[in-house]
Amino acid sequence: MHAPALRLAVPSDATPVAVMSRALVEDGLPGWSWDPQRVERAIRARDTCVLVAAHGSAIGGFAIMNFGDTQAHLSLLAVLPSQQRKGIGTRMMAWLEESALVAGIEKINLELRANNQAAREFYRALGFVESASLPGYYQGYEAALRMTRDIRRQISNRMG
Repeated sequence: MHAPALRLAVPSDATPVAVMSRALVEDGLPGWSWDPQRVERAIRARDTCVLVAAHGSAIGGFAIMNFGDTQAHLSLLAVLPSQQRKGIGTRMMAWLEESALVAGIEKINLELRANNQAAREFYRALGFVESASLPGYYQGYEAALRMTRDIRRQISNRMG
């Protein structure tokens, strides 16, 4: 099977993305923070990119990133368990990083559950570093780690 296509989400993607968020990111937390209405607002927001990895209409992964003036915040990233370890998350992060660089972004920040070792290793492999520990970050219920990455590229100023 070929790799899923990366594309910007459309409003009809809001419910599948929200359901994936609930099952893969928010599992075990009280309430539903990224419900379909919130995801649809993110899809429609001018300063937010909602990216999906899809085979036709079947979404296998997604990412939501908000763009500020010089920093971006990765709110969510998830890949279906059956699609993990196939490079989808890495491809989505590369796509988002390129978009951020074009937008003049210098740093990408994110938070993840402190006990999510797989996610921690994934982001470390991409060059993110831990910058803070946040007790009770998730609805006062669970701790988070903040990670950050400077994405500015070094441009050689040597003349040919």
